[in-house]
Amino acid sequence: MRVNRRLIVHGRVQGVWFRGWTVDTALRLGLDGWVRNRLDGTVEILAGGEETAIDALAAACRDGPPAARVERVDVEERDEAAPDGFEQRPTR
Repeated sequence: MRVNRRLIVHGRVQGVWFRGWTVDTALRLGLDGWVRNRLDGTVEILAGGEETAIDALAAACRDGPPAARVERVDVEERDEAAPDGFEQRPTR
């Protein structure tokens, strides 16, 4: 079943290649969507695809790339459809 979820990743997640790592991980899992830094220091992800693949992305984000220090990952269902492919977007 295809779902769309928004993930907010908290911790030391900016300036540690988290966005690039997320793009690589999401594409490997066959997900659509985007990732961006937020002005509050978190990373926001909109992911669309199979529920198990999004669960796998959320689990991977709890560790993140080696330099990251993730405190928590908030996940919520979204009505917003993820665009095709997976891209890194500018900070917002």
